[in-house]
Amino acid sequence: MATTATSPSTIGSTPVSAAQASAAAAAVNKNGSIANNFQTFLTLLTTQLKNQNPLDPLDTNQFTQQLVQFSQVEQQMKANDQLTQLVSLEKTAQTTAALAYVGATVAIDGSTAKLANGSAEWSFSSTKPASATFTIKAANGETAYSGSFAINTGTQAFSWDGRGNNGALWPDGDYTMTISAVDSSGQSTAVTTEVQGQVQSVDVSTTPPVLTIGGQTYSFDKIKRIIGFTG
Repeated sequence: MATTATSPSTIGSTPVSAAQASAAAAAVNKNGSIANNFQTFLTLLTTQLKNQNPLDPLDTNQFTQQLVQFSQVEQQMKANDQLTQLVSLEKTAQTTAALAYVGATVAIDGSTAKLANGSAEWSFSSTKPASATFTIKAANGETAYSGSFAINTGTQAFSWDGRGNNGALWPDGDYTMTISAVDSSGQSTAVTTEVQGQVQSVDVSTTPPVLTIGGQTYSFDKIKRIIGFTG
């Protein structure tokens, strides 16, 4: 059973003694709060019952209400403990699942790929055949390459050799590709992009954990599929 934190210090017409009130308060302070020590609730109730006026005892209905309050607080405390345990278990499960990705090559929703040794690769998917303009920008926002191509429905690959429209080779680093497309009737067509990379590390200090792929961080919901693991 349990009660509220604002339990009265008198019952009937006889007050709880100062020493008893002080002892109860000390017990509460020792444990930080009433909610942290259910036994304190019982002590307060017992003290009230012992010090009620025999000629004017606590009303039965009022006593029943206090018992109900005790019970409600007890149930809430147990529910909070169970929720805390569930949250802890969920965090553990997320951490375990995240660590399993280390070393895996995955495909993720994203538009930033790493140019290395003259090669950067993306995958994209279109809902219908269209004419598309591909624009690749460096990390500083400068356009490195732009070109127009006809694309088909479904998932396709796009590979860039690191050379700009003027033929100059761009340095290795992160490059972001955007695609704007229109169908045969001139209507805008949705095109999504994804990149592939190896999961280099997992940061389990965040909730949920985040994966580092190609120097970029991604949450679990960005992963579309696992391609394989390095041997």
